[in-house]
Amino acid sequence: MRVVLLGAGHIGQTIARLLSESGDYQVTVVDKSEPALAKLAALNVATQVADTADARQLLAAMRGHDAVINALPYHLAITAATQAREAGCHYFDLTEDVAATREIKRLAEGASTAFMPQCGLAPGFVGIVAHHLASQFETLHDVKMRVGALPAFPTNSLKYNLTWSVDGLINEYCHPCEAIRDRRRLELLPLEGMEHFSLDGVEYEAFNTSGGLGTLCETLEGRVRTLDYKSVRYPGHRDLMKMLLEELQLKDEQETLKDILRKSVPSTMQDVVLVFVTVSGLRNGSLVQEVFARKIFADRTEGAALSAIQITTAAGICAAVDLFREGKLPRTGFIRQEQVALPDFLANRFGCAYQQSRHVESIA
Repeated sequence: MRVVLLGAGHIGQTIARLLSESGDYQVTVVDKSEPALAKLAALNVATQVADTADARQLLAAMRGHDAVINALPYHLAITAATQAREAGCHYFDLTEDVAATREIKRLAEGASTAFMPQCGLAPGFVGIVAHHLASQFETLHDVKMRVGALPAFPTNSLKYNLTWSVDGLINEYCHPCEAIRDRRRLELLPLEGMEHFSLDGVEYEAFNTSGGLGTLCETLEGRVRTLDYKSVRYPGHRDLMKMLLEELQLKDEQETLKDILRKSVPSTMQDVVLVFVTVSGLRNGSLVQEVFARKIFADRTEGAALSAIQITTAAGICAAVDLFREGKLPRTGFIRQEQVALPDFLANRFGCAYQQSRHVESIA
């Protein structure tokens, strides 16, 4: 399968390695940064320097390929998807942006190719898990999805290190959050809905953030009483971000805030990804709750170290592409994450990264 991969950042590098080493993909990586592409020299991939914000250059890079994998910042998703349709390529991305996903869904209408956005961790894998659990109930009550990408060793006041895109982080902190309450679909404010819980003796907080539900609101509307998604952080993080975004009004100066975070908050490869999904409802006349909980840790293998967010995000999109190649997903139109069967995902050579992670046995 001939694939053009847009973006050679941390996640793009991991996607390129996984696909090229599988032997089933001819990969061309496109990025505007020559140094980023140079890091791929040891892999069996082609590289191409192009302005990834330029629609014409994107279209030229896509022609002749079967599929596009977009690992660029979220604000380029619509441009990339539009050019993928023009080039006649199937399209996969990692976006958490709600508006971009709605536009990609529109682009998919009547298309001769498939469009599958939101293929990462959240949205992405967490939606596959939630839908799988929900399908086991005759009557659904509550679906709660909680995901955190956290430093393993927090040392600053934010109790946070940069583990993924700063653009994506601020985007999910600033936009309305879809949810279902009392069987009614609505939007909630980001950074609200604070709750606390403990896992393996560690205290966490969780609060509303945008985008993590993917298309589940639409899929489960009318069937579930309560559905929501919250990001998990260490206690105290939300209050400091709320102060920065609201009291200091940096919500209106997002580029300034991103510059501050990039200059002041170190990135880390020593991270942990937490996935915690609970679903309750009626089964055989009894009220039952099912829980799916995982911790995925960074791979510290010398010479091939990967952060937990690299592992989980790349596994999500590579598994989606692989399942599509194997004929286990629709060939045309818009594909929702919840159309992926969880057993198929976990059995996949890429998706098994989640299966091999540590199951969490006790929740308090």
